[in-house]
Amino acid sequence: MAEVTESAIRKVLETVMDPASGTSVAKSGLLGGIAIRGGHVAITLDVDPARGTALEPLRQACEQAVRAMPGVLSATAVMTAERAAPPPPAAPGQAHGHGHSHGSATKTTGGGGRIDVPGVKHILAVASGKGGGGKSTTAVNLALGLAANGLATGLLDADIYGPSMPRMLGVTEKPESLDGKMLKPIERYGLRTMSIGYIVNEDTPMIWRGPMVSSALEQMLRDVQWGELDVLVVDMPPGTGDAQLTLAQRVALAGAVIVSTPQDIALVDARKGLSMFRKVAVPVLGIVENMSYFLCPKCGERSEIFGHGGAREEAEKLGVPFLGEVPLHLDIRTTSDSGRPIVVDQPDSPHTQVYKNIAGRVWKQLSANQRGARKAPTIVVR
Repeated sequence: MAEVTESAIRKVLETVMDPASGTSVAKSGLLGGIAIRGGHVAITLDVDPARGTALEPLRQACEQAVRAMPGVLSATAVMTAERAAPPPPAAPGQAHGHGHSHGSATKTTGGGGRIDVPGVKHILAVASGKGGGGKSTTAVNLALGLAANGLATGLLDADIYGPSMPRMLGVTEKPESLDGKMLKPIERYGLRTMSIGYIVNEDTPMIWRGPMVSSALEQMLRDVQWGELDVLVVDMPPGTGDAQLTLAQRVALAGAVIVSTPQDIALVDARKGLSMFRKVAVPVLGIVENMSYFLCPKCGERSEIFGHGGAREEAEKLGVPFLGEVPLHLDIRTTSDSGRPIVVDQPDSPHTQVYKNIAGRVWKQLSANQRGARKAPTIVVR
């Protein structure tokens, strides 16, 4: 396969002309950056937000030109723009950044329309208010629990800055593209999975602005051959930033599951996450209390080292279902680190049954709601 270089890509982009300036993309100042990995090319175009929709044909032309190069397996061009001041109120269907105090980042991708994922019946977000609470472990084992209950299930790792699926699922291969446009998900333990960590090396820092994060997430939803799925589980990054708002704005989420540990400080952050989903009209299907208690692997003695029952009490206060308690146990940690999560490694263990029970409660709620009943909302951040 021919080697793909940045200089060769720039040379090709000299043939793609910006109609407004009459100069090429490579020379007009629009070309923001080029990233290459294993034949997969990503291009950023820095544009005036007012020209976002008008420049969609130019964005497509850049993709087509690079995609036709020898050795290129796939090509994706993303339009980005930064603004120092907060953006004006959004028109229906137009996306805004989340308005951090240091200046919001606004992305334009063809007018900011809805992201459709054909064939996927329900998209489920698994979220937490802060990191370190075992959200990813819960998301993986919840997805495996759904699959164990006979459902066609996919898993999307939406944590761009800290992807954990490669390690937790033991994935070392890179995703393939048969047509240069769509990526094939990597199948593991009956799940169809995708993660930015499959494309970027584990020790490579993701130094990306907000628009890049949102664009990467959109493309992993839109440009992956998910096929027919009952549920696509999305492991969200912690907090309430770009990834969460992108999903809430652009995707008709069927619901969200909040993961929290029992401590008061963790519950405060979980409450923020729950409040965010409610504000954007995403149904909160319930709360999971992770690390609910410690089980000694030698004697089986139970110790409530982080407290206990806080998430259940919080669920009752907030009027959402309590989905279950997951213990802090060595086997759950070691199986995840080894690339064989406990639902796969120990299918008959009591911990696996906990995850399967949670999966059953989640599916009961999902199946009770008709797909498409909730439209993707328009968010205005002032």
